[in-house]
Amino acid sequence: MSDDSNKVNTDLFKNIERLRQLRIEHRDLDDIISRLSMDFKVDEVQMKRLKKRKLLLKDQIARLESQQIPDLNA
Repeated sequence: MSDDSNKVNTDLFKNIERLRQLRIEHRDLDDIISRLSMDFKVDEVQMKRLKKRKLLLKDQIARLESQQIPDLNA
């Protein structure tokens, strides 16, 4: 196996692992936001930060997922 294909496999594995970590963090944030939304005394600034972080994670996940799709023009 050539060095190029080893690098491709390593990069692919890193991307898949990063995607898995982002999905876990996104799911955890979703759970936290759901629980906090039931509390009437919730800090709205904290809630906004959590929601913003969740959206950022969603964007990162979408970007990584789109990189996994092979280029049809190749």
